[in-house]
Amino acid sequence: MCFLKYSWFFILCFSLSIFSQKKQFLDSVIVTETKINVPFSKNYRSIEIINSSQIRESGVSNIIDLLQQSTGLDIRRRGAGGVQADLYIRGGGFDQTLLLIDGMKMDDSQTGHHTLNMLIPVHLIERVEIIKGPAARIFGQNAFSGAINIVTKSAWKTGKKEAVVFLNNLSGGSYGNFKYSLYSNISSSQYSGLINYTREKSKGYRYNTDYKSDNIFIKSRLSKKNANTNLIATLSNRKFGANGFYASPDAIDQYEETQTSLVGLSSIYNSGNLIIKPKIYWRRNQDEYIYVRSDPSIYRNLHKTNKISAEVNFNYLSSLGNTGFGLEFSNVSITSNNLGEHKRFTSSFYVDHTFSLFNNKLTISPGVSLSYFSDLSFHSFPGLDIGYDLSNKLRLYANFGQTFRIPTYTDLYYSDRTTIGNENLEPESAKSTEFGFKFNTNNLIFKSAIFWRDSQNIIDYVKKNEDDLWQATNIRSLKTYGFESDIVINFNSKSFLKLGYALLNDDTYVNNINFSKYSLNSLKNNFISKFSFKYLKNLTQNIVFRYAERSDETNYTILDSNIVYNPFKDAGEIFLNLNNIFNESYWETNLVPMPGRNFIIGYRASF
Repeated sequence: MCFLKYSWFFILCFSLSIFSQKKQFLDSVIVTETKINVPFSKNYRSIEIINSSQIRESGVSNIIDLLQQSTGLDIRRRGAGGVQADLYIRGGGFDQTLLLIDGMKMDDSQTGHHTLNMLIPVHLIERVEIIKGPAARIFGQNAFSGAINIVTKSAWKTGKKEAVVFLNNLSGGSYGNFKYSLYSNISSSQYSGLINYTREKSKGYRYNTDYKSDNIFIKSRLSKKNANTNLIATLSNRKFGANGFYASPDAIDQYEETQTSLVGLSSIYNSGNLIIKPKIYWRRNQDEYIYVRSDPSIYRNLHKTNKISAEVNFNYLSSLGNTGFGLEFSNVSITSNNLGEHKRFTSSFYVDHTFSLFNNKLTISPGVSLSYFSDLSFHSFPGLDIGYDLSNKLRLYANFGQTFRIPTYTDLYYSDRTTIGNENLEPESAKSTEFGFKFNTNNLIFKSAIFWRDSQNIIDYVKKNEDDLWQATNIRSLKTYGFESDIVINFNSKSFLKLGYALLNDDTYVNNINFSKYSLNSLKNNFISKFSFKYLKNLTQNIVFRYAERSDETNYTILDSNIVYNPFKDAGEIFLNLNNIFNESYWETNLVPMPGRNFIIGYRASF
């Protein structure tokens, strides 16, 4: 019935595409690990792509610190080293943002707190694709306010049999921080593979904030004439003191261990104008939480979630445009001493068509995604993108979308001394709209967007009185609107200045809710500037300035600096990271104090 409801709209758009005269060829698109994307300059969405060169030049030590430099993203860290953090886009909750690794979805049925558990080391990342705004019509539920896809690097191919092993990273710094990484590359005429091991540990910057993390990453590729097959296997294991991370700031003896693994197999087949991309993967997450680290018998939770997914995506290019469609089936399960045992089967189908009119000046892209949840119901997510090229430098765009999120098992069943779930929760839904423009020249990039989102049944943990329990509750409605703008000025090939500003406003909840745990503490004002320049041919410095003001009117100012010295060209580089130079006292979530002034110094290979 939902498909029939919107079918008239897609028939109309498809009929219009027949009048598009210019044929689109296969080499006009970029094949990624997810879908086929039109070139970035032609994409009429708020999309930011951070490539491997930009990642390396940023000097960041983990993906979380990198994402904090992007306008419209709110990364709320608990402690240092990225051991625990939540991801927000445009005021959406941490359960409303989807993270993908090589197109494989990292959503966790227990809670969105585990979205960032799989921290891929930054030297293994080829690029980061950030989609701001609803992406449900392609990726399904959880892409409520946006999606981030991390595309990992493949081993380099030499065309001959070869294997190398080397120390990729060695660094240390404040609070007993120590990190090293070992990398191995294997290559033959048709096969390439890599193995990477990274360990990082720290004594912690205050009581019970020590941590130790290990990551093993394996990726192999088999290349043939019309097909590429990738195998990825990665394991992230973290153990950390969680002083005040959860419950209340007074819970100073909390402790947590997480273990997240991913095994995935994917292929890309080319046959004329048809591209087929099948994929199957298994994600497992184990979370052990202890309320008093020295005595687990007082309170302990152990959750194990599994997700097995199979999908196939198709793209067909013709004189009528670019048609994408796909099927996905997934089975998720959880075993928990607190949440119980539950299973859910999900099936999804999407179709998306892009075509151009008026000599390719006008681009229209309608689409819809249909999903069925075995323990809930059937839902649809329609959407539409429209773009118009005023010139080869200036582009206007608009997009409209409907999105959806089902409750996590924590929302439904969790219970402890401060929090209680709600088995009667309804799914969240929202209608989103965005208008923007992009202006690109060789030396200047300027883009801005305004957006608003009308959300229904938003799930938050609320209470009337300070001493009450936090209760998972559907809020009747929440209207969010905002503005974003980015300017990049390239002075020359060696120096640039980037300025970004985001304004966000949430309407007030219903009057009888006095305390909200998540939704009412968005980044109201956020200003980011980054200045990168070279003193000498082999000496570079990045300076990043961030100002943040939240809805509760708390604010902070952070200044970071990264200096890179590359004396031997391809033999690696020496770096020095200075963080929180102003020694600002601040917190990003749950009143957890962030580290003061600190540094990291080390060596990393260039590849």
